[in-house]
Amino acid sequence: MGSALELLACPSCGGWMTAALACLDCRRTFCAPDGVLDLRLPTGGRTEAVRQFYEAAPFPGYRETDTLAVLRARAGRSEFARLLDRAIPGDAKIVEVGCGTGQMSLYLARANRTVIGADLTRPSLLLAAAAAHRFGVDNALFVETDLNQPGLRAGAFDVVYCSGVLHHTPEPAAAFRRVAALAKPGGLVILGLYNAFARIPLRLRRAVAKMSGYRIIPFDPVLRDRQAEPERRTAWLRDQYRHPEEHRHTLGEVAQWFESAEVAFIRAYPSALIGEEPGDLLSPAQDLWAPEAWLKQLSWMGSLGPEGGLFVTVGRRAG
Repeated sequence: MGSALELLACPSCGGWMTAALACLDCRRTFCAPDGVLDLRLPTGGRTEAVRQFYEAAPFPGYRETDTLAVLRARAGRSEFARLLDRAIPGDAKIVEVGCGTGQMSLYLARANRTVIGADLTRPSLLLAAAAAHRFGVDNALFVETDLNQPGLRAGAFDVVYCSGVLHHTPEPAAAFRRVAALAKPGGLVILGLYNAFARIPLRLRRAVAKMSGYRIIPFDPVLRDRQAEPERRTAWLRDQYRHPEEHRHTLGEVAQWFESAEVAFIRAYPSALIGEEPGDLLSPAQDLWAPEAWLKQLSWMGSLGPEGGLFVTVGRRAG
């Protein structure tokens, strides 16, 4: 565990943890069965429903033929993943909140970085830890915890990455404040959410799917590409079409979250400016004119809609 220990906290009281996973303040003890730290307090209500949903089918899955080189090459086909990797220093302390099966965590676990992958669902984390062991990645640690009471130290991380998560929480704005608090003063906060406009094509497909009893799901390129991979196809179908909790957000709404959490907005990805595509995730957007941002978000129905409508905002915590 080594240097990662200073990045953990007791989820009950926020106290410092010993190497034996005992809290120095409240004396509560925790464990790490199968190499995944269990720092999750009991959940209930809608959060528990989401946890149980992902227990049934961890998302996304791994292919049997995956290696670290294959995983990184596949992730590297994404321009966003390449830009993210270039934006993060080689010695950064990173937390991925809601890491799922840990694929982005493993992609970013390069050089001298320390990566914590945190998630609510143990079966997903077991896949992540097994992949890290199989791939020989020793600078990534996986932690079962709830972002409402995280076993993670506030103000400890150079980079807080949270994508595809908060729109599945009961109160996304409140969840964002807790996630942003994990960043150091001056640390990066990178947030991926379903966009209210870009999600419209999938919502239309979902309406057809419901009316047909999920026998017909038209124009979904991911389902089409996964015809020969039934487990990964089923995981996508459940996550996108049958999730028990989903919210959708606009760029203006998220900008307000940033301001209330004292996170300075840097830019959106894709860019919210017409005709501009960033070559650097940390280059500040020249402008955030609301009418232009609305028009650009409408265009995301075509560019982002086919694969679910996720957009990213990047900011830096004040300090």
